This record gives sequence, structure tokens and C-alpha cells, in this order.
Amino acid sequence: MKRFGSFLAASLCAACVAASASAQSSDAVHSAEEAKALEIYRTIISMRTAEGHGKVPDMAAYLANELKAAGFSAEDIHILPKGETAGLVVRYRGDGSSGKKPILFLGHMDVVDANPDDWVLDPFSLTEKDGYFFGRGTSDNKYGIMNLIQTFIRLKKEGFTPTRDLVLAFSGDEETGMTTTKMLAHDRKDLTDAEFALNSDAGGGSLTADGRALGFGVQAAEKTYATFELTVRNAGGHSSRPRADDNAIYDLADALKKIQAYEFPVMSNSITRTSFASLGAALGGDLGKAMSDFSANPKNENAARRIAQEPSYVGTIRTTCVATMLSAGHAENALPQSATATVNCRIFPGTPVDDVKATLVGVVGNGELEFETLDDPIESPVSEMRDDVTAALSKSVHARYPGLPIGAYMESGGTDGMHFRSAGVPTLAMSAMFMNEADMFAHGLNERVPVSSFYAGLDHWMIIMKELAGPQATH
Repeated sequence: MKRFGSFLAASLCAACVAASASAQSSDAVHSAEEAKALEIYRTIISMRTAEGHGKVPDMAAYLANELKAAGFSAEDIHILPKGETAGLVVRYRGDGSSGKKPILFLGHMDVVDANPDDWVLDPFSLTEKDGYFFGRGTSDNKYGIMNLIQTFIRLKKEGFTPTRDLVLAFSGDEETGMTTTKMLAHDRKDLTDAEFALNSDAGGGSLTADGRALGFGVQAAEKTYATFELTVRNAGGHSSRPRADDNAIYDLADALKKIQAYEFPVMSNSITRTSFASLGAALGGDLGKAMSDFSANPKNENAARRIAQEPSYVGTIRTTCVATMLSAGHAENALPQSATATVNCRIFPGTPVDDVKATLVGVVGNGELEFETLDDPIESPVSEMRDDVTAALSKSVHARYPGLPIGAYMESGGTDGMHFRSAGVPTLAMSAMFMNEADMFAHGLNERVPVSSFYAGLDHWMIIMKELAGPQATH
């Protein structure tokens, strides 16, 4: 998962709106719906749904039972096993009056593992402290899962009948192999085919440290995640008898230094240009000016050079490739018989993976070096913003922060959305969560979300679903 850090890159904060939502204190008296949402949240946080623990099917079964208790038919709930994990698909049947295909709502049930000994608080027990909920998955992505589930339950209890089917599609290994994601997006289109998808695992609102809302970002594009292994092989020998210019480690080091020095061409699209225009106006200074200049003219080399100095933004203007792992040799007193490096690339949308690989091969210029593409990189297109989705989202966001700017951004990381986009389902990500970027500890120690944002976001998907699939949506 890949959230909040990109929101400021989106930026949406041309005016840095100082609106404030009605925060709810931790000792407030909560409604039955809020209490139920917290119960679901607490229960799924307690499940260690990380790779190797086999708990995702348990979580899927728990969620399925909650939905059945709310009145959903067993025939509309599908738990789809995949190895030790599973996917979950739930259909909220509409009356078909809109004549439109379903809307898909995405999330992932798995988490990155956490070592309880490293945490101040137990990562697999939801703890409320100092205005935050702590626990693994509190933000990534069990808040999204809980929020969509409690929305379906509330709508069902209200007797809401959508004008088109609404479908939840939850993956079980988004943080690792994405095998369930691929299954849902490509192999089970009988369950997940849709006009478009809305993802709970990215996007959302940015807050300052003092709680001012900066803007709301909609993730509309993702860079392609691709990893290559570079290997040099050698006959080796005794370390007391080294040979000049004939060492696998040195040859690999030479190749990596060439990759380090290479810069892929500057690129842009309508999403990145628009986001830089907003952010440049908000930031000011030399960086803000560079962003504004780049938005007006992406061929401005000086502007691109200034933006590239910032790790938070360099990935927004070009493909990036960086060495991340090394393995070499077999004994301290032997010349290495092989040396291998892992190079991870985040590829700008529209650029084929094979083109990036060919570029790296050319940059290295060593015909003896082996290049292997790992796994199966997924190339996904940009998803254009939709007027109906923008209107529905605006109603939700502006109920909390009137007039807050909303805009699209491109993610440097990756989510389930890449697979659905590649399968022909345009996908926009718009989490209900508002957070300060400094509080973003997904994948790290002491992951947390603000208690006030937890409660304030519980109507987010209610509003969106009713706007997109309520009776008024047919007019």
C-alpha cells in the first residue's frame, strides 16, 4: 500500500484550506453503527493476516458471517481460496433500473507482518491511545475493508436498493504476490466485471500537524512495478591468486555504477502536470516555481532538474531504477563464482517493461551479464477522472471539509488497482481516511490512524454509493 505520502504530490491544496471537520473525542457516546464499525475493526486487526500465518481465510469467513447476519444471501458471498490465502467477493444486488454495469469496490485483507517484540503496543490488538488507533493494518488496509463492510451492512439494514449491482472485491495477498488480485481481476470476471472500480487502499485526505485539511487526492494512475536480477558469473578461484580485471563482484559493481549514473527521460501526463500546477502554487519558493514551470512546459530542463532533487517527487517525472539487494561469493577465501544484484524499477505509465530492460542492458554494455525479469510485471493505463464519481466524492469530502480541493495524482507505488486497470476496469482510489503525512506508519512500527478520522470517515462510502447507485442517479 501506498498512501498519503503521495497526496502532497497530488496536491490539491492551492489554498491550503483551513477547514476543520467536527472531531469526535475518544470518550464520545457513539451510535450503534459506529460501535459496530469499531467492533469489526477491532476483530480484523486481531487477525494476523500476514503471509505465512494462514489467517486471511478466517478473516474472510468472519466478514462473510457479518454480512449474512445483516441479510445478504449466501449465494451473493464468495470466498475464493488461493493457497494459504483467499479472496472475498460480495454482491449487493440492485434492481437494474440504471441499465448500467456494476461498480466494484476494492480492498485487501492481508497486511505486512509485524514483530510484536519491536512494537511499543501489540500490533495485533487494536489500542486507542493519545487520540489514535494503533495496530497493524489500522491504515493499510483494514480501515478500508471495515469501512466498506459496515457501509454494506448499514445500507442493507436501511432497506436501500441500488439501481445497479455494487460489488466488493477483497484480495488476500496484495502485499506479496497478488495472486488473489490477479484471480479476481482476470480469472473471475464472472464475479468482478464492472463499469469501473473504486479502491479503498489509496487516495484520501492530507492534514497538517494542527489538523488543517490540505486537500483530497484521488489515485488515478500507478507506475509499473518491475524487478530485474543482474548476474555475473566467473570461474572463481583462490583468493590468494586474484586476477586483474576478472572478478564477478567488480564486474557487477561496474554495471551498477552505470545504472546509478543513468537518468531515464523526463515524462509527464495530464495528471502529473495538473498536480504540479496545484502544488507549485501552494509551495512557492524555488521548488514551487519549478513545479509550476514544469506544468506549463514539461520540456523545461531546469525545472525537471530541480524537481528531481526531491526524493518525494523524482518518481513523478520519470522512470526510476535502483539497486536494492546484493548477493555474491561463497567463501571469504575464494574468488566469487557469481555476483547478483536486484534492481527495482518504477516505470512511468505507457512505457513497456521490455523497453526499460533493453535500456538497462544498453547502459551496462556487458554482454556477459545476465538480465532476468522477475515475476510478471503488470502495465496499467491511466484512469481518467469521471464526472459522476467526482460529484459523488465531492459530496462526501465537502460534508467534512467544505470547499476542500480535490484532484488526481499518480502513485509511485502499487495497489490492486493496477491489475483491474490492466483487465479493462478503470480504477480510482479514494480512501475515507484523512491523515497527517507524519503519522503515516503503514508497513512500519506502531501503525496508527487518528480516532477522529476513523469516525468522521464512516459515512464516506455511504454517500458515494447512494450518489452513484441511488434512485436519483437514474435521472
